[in-house]
Amino acid sequence: MTEYFHITKFNYLPHHLRFRFDAGTSRGVLKSKTTFFLSAHEAENPKVKGWGEAAPLPKLSVDDIPDFEIQLSNLCAKFSGNDIPKSEQGILNWVSDNIPAELPSIRFAFEVALLDLFWGGRKKIFENAFFDNEKSIPINGLIWMGDRDFMLQQIDKKIAEGYDCIKMKIGAIDFDQECELLEYIRNSFSQEKITLRVDANGAFSAEEAMKKLEKLAQFDLHSIEQPIRQGQSKAMAELCKQTPLPIALDEELINLSEYAEKKKLLEQIMPQYIILKPTLLGGIKASKEWIDLAEELGIGWWMTSALESNIGLNAIAQFTSTYHISMPQGLGTGQLYHNNIDSPLRIDNGFIFYDHNKNWSEGMC
Repeated sequence: MTEYFHITKFNYLPHHLRFRFDAGTSRGVLKSKTTFFLSAHEAENPKVKGWGEAAPLPKLSVDDIPDFEIQLSNLCAKFSGNDIPKSEQGILNWVSDNIPAELPSIRFAFEVALLDLFWGGRKKIFENAFFDNEKSIPINGLIWMGDRDFMLQQIDKKIAEGYDCIKMKIGAIDFDQECELLEYIRNSFSQEKITLRVDANGAFSAEEAMKKLEKLAQFDLHSIEQPIRQGQSKAMAELCKQTPLPIALDEELINLSEYAEKKKLLEQIMPQYIILKPTLLGGIKASKEWIDLAEELGIGWWMTSALESNIGLNAIAQFTSTYHISMPQGLGTGQLYHNNIDSPLRIDNGFIFYDHNKNWSEGMC
């Protein structure tokens, strides 16, 4: 017999995150971003709250829309007072059935808030070794776009901090200068010592991409993310077939919510890897679908946060920990902000872990 929560209220709280530096992306420079914390309250335990996060990425998320907050507010009002299945799969199915696919970050927020409530409002989202046993997850050190000196400083800092996997965003400065930075790393560290990934964010044209991939392959890279912009599936399929280094799809996955669409894309392009960002893809259930499809087709994957605060990052790390992983994941973004939510998430020597000796910010407990 199905058990149900009686949710007395969903509520949300905007939070303006401020970057520690100008965060250069292929879509411009970010100095701050607004995120929305969603809380779920149950009738039987009025003092217990479940917390989720809706954090659409400017100029990238499907739900980066002018009336985002209005839509979030309307959904909170609509579903306050509802009965919702009290099980992990029941929650994921309810969210998928009730929150529009066009609002992927809100789907993720409702999933996480309800799963947190299901586990007692302790910021536990799943049965997983990350939360239960403080098992660490290997992560890559992210090098942001900027001028040569800024990127060089970041590289030295990440290596000094013990990262053995470095991911460098490219496409912001002269390509030859970016190659010089990769050469700088390789002159000091072999691929056995330091794994190198690059993320082009679609910066290359389809015509020039192969030539640039051949040059990048000289630096023994693990992979390149999204070498050409999304929506060029035929050109991307050709690149993945002939590439001298593995290609990972990222932005290519956005805006596909139907199973048949996802399957068709992966079968047509057959990339070496896909990158999973639950906030952009429609949450946990949607990301599970991508993983199942990728594994059926022999395509590798890893998880990456999408500039969420520690609320979203915690959920993504726990979701990741429900799988057997060996590769570094993209879960180091909690250090980006001046005013992130205090949390037990800690990074040490290129690993993220959940430190139960630390607490969440007051009000988030």
